Amino acid sequence: QVSSPPLKVAIIQPNVPLKEKWDARFRGAILANLEDTTSSLLDDHDLVVWPESAIPGYKDQMTAYIERVKLSADRTSTAILIGVPTREGIYRYNSIEALGAGEGSYHKQKLVPFGEYIPLDTWLRGLINFFDLPMSEFSPGPKNQPNLQIGPVKISPFICYEIVYPDFVAENSIDANVLVTISNDTWFGASSGPLQHFQMAKFRAAELGRELIRGTNDGVSALVDYRGLVKVQSPQFTESVVSGEIQPRSGHTPFAITGSLPILGFAMLILILGWKIQRSC
Repeated sequence: QVSSPPLKVAIIQPNVPLKEKWDARFRGAILANLEDTTSSLLDDHDLVVWPESAIPGYKDQMTAYIERVKLSADRTSTAILIGVPTREGIYRYNSIEALGAGEGSYHKQKLVPFGEYIPLDTWLRGLINFFDLPMSEFSPGPKNQPNLQIGPVKISPFICYEIVYPDFVAENSIDANVLVTISNDTWFGASSGPLQHFQMAKFRAAELGRELIRGTNDGVSALVDYRGLVKVQSPQFTESVVSGEIQPRSGHTPFAITGSLPILGFAMLILILGWKIQRSC
């Protein structure tokens, strides 16, 4: 059921090529484009969403830039969700930070092996260049992190392929009014990977009866309603802005309460029946 007035949302899809993302020569242009595009959206949006690792550097290296973006958001009472790597002591996180009218932060829990961390790191790192990718030393974030908040609206955040885990998403969004997932599917190139990822994300909206915001670097960025139907989406491999309304909702679907347990129980029952039939033949 509807829990509060709709939010006017804009998703920035910057379409930064992978070869430029972590090259310091392009950092200034990447940051300026994000800031300029965001500034043009603040007056008529409640929330602006940036993709995963939109900022090509750790948060503590970009404090002046982030503070400037925050002040712009404060002036219009707009919330901005930014994807940014963060550091706390010896730990490195793939994170979402809320600025302006938004509150909270989130550290990604489910990391991609050989992309965000290297299994058997002390043995494999340095063995071949592939194991020394930029930002490949992340730590998993803690469990039971609080929702992000925009006024009364609770937003459950997920980064990249976390959104494909039905029970993980259900468990971590039980009190949320809206789902948000940010990603950088540039690694998949022109394969079917980004489209499959998008399809999986839409299932989470339908399972939980929650509208979904999906922000990516090069597509598909989209707003999805509580039935899993696309409201508006971007084309792939283009720089674009997705704009529309998201309706916060409350209440729980059966899947939100039980997760996959009924499905697992039914599968077990079929296996037992099949075994008994085979024994009787």
